[in-house]
Amino acid sequence: MRISVRVQPGASRTVIGGRYGSADPPVLLARVAAPATEGRANRALVEALAAAFGVRPQRVTVVTGHSNRMKIVDIEGADPARAARLLEGGPSPAG
Repeated sequence: MRISVRVQPGASRTVIGGRYGSADPPVLLARVAAPATEGRANRALVEALAAAFGVRPQRVTVVTGHSNRMKIVDIEGADPARAARLLEGGPSPAG
């Protein structure tokens, strides 16, 4: 499953959930505590998305946007219903 993600690095805590803007397809919000230096925010994003979707981190790949806040992420084996819940609900702790 491919999903668009808007990342906020340097947040007070890591949370996945909520919708960014009103674009279609929807964009999932992700806040990560890691700073956006030396790939730390991307690694934290992969870990957080894996936890939120109940998959192993090796099944989460940042496809585009490695140095941007907007990313396209491939989550192998992700449940679309879980993605819908994350998009509709507020942020939930990840990790």
